[in-house]
Amino acid sequence: MGKKTADLRPEAIDKLAQDRPVVYKILSSKDENIYTGSAKKGRVADRLKDHLPGGSHPIPGGIRVKIEQHSSIDEAQKSESRIISRSKPKHNRQGK
Repeated sequence: MGKKTADLRPEAIDKLAQDRPVVYKILSSKDENIYTGSAKKGRVADRLKDHLPGGSHPIPGGIRVKIEQHSSIDEAQKSESRIISRSKPKHNRQGK
C-alpha cells in the first residue's frame, strides 16, 4: 500500500490520501516517532488535525507526519499496535 510523508500543517494534511485506512506516525524534528495512530477511510485529515495545536489531542513537538495506507481498518490497527510496541512513542499511552 502507499506511503507518504507531509508537514504537520492543515494545508499539507488536506492533500494526503483519504481513500483507505491509514496508520500514521507523527515525527519530531529529529525524525523520531513521537505518536502513532490509525484512521478510518475518509477520516485521515480529521484525525491528524486533532493533533495540531488547538486540536482535541495536540501532540507537542510534531512537525511531520508519515502515513501508510492499508486495505482495512483492522489491518491498520494491528500495524499501529505493532509499531507502538516496537518503538514506544512518548505521546502514546503505554499499554495500548
